[in-house]
Amino acid sequence: MARRCQITGVGPSTGNNVSHAHNRTKRRFLPNLQKKKIWVQELNRFVTVKLSTKALRTLSKNGTAELAKMVRENKI
Repeated sequence: MARRCQITGVGPSTGNNVSHAHNRTKRRFLPNLQKKKIWVQELNRFVTVKLSTKALRTLSKNGTAELAKMVRENKI
C-alpha cells in the first residue's frame, strides 16, 4: 500500500535539505499516516484504514458516515 491517506489523498511532497553552506539536495516530506481500525455504525463492522492524523481528527469530529459511503463504493 502506498504512502497515501485513503480519505484525503494526502501523499509525500518534495523540498530541499539546505546545509549550512546553503547546498541544496532533494528530500521528501512524508505524511503522518496511522493504520486504524474504526467502528462504522452504518455498516455495523470495523474497517481498517490508513489515515493521516488530520483526517483522523476530522473523522472523529464529523462521524463515520463519509467513511461508510466510501466503503460501499469500494474506494477503500
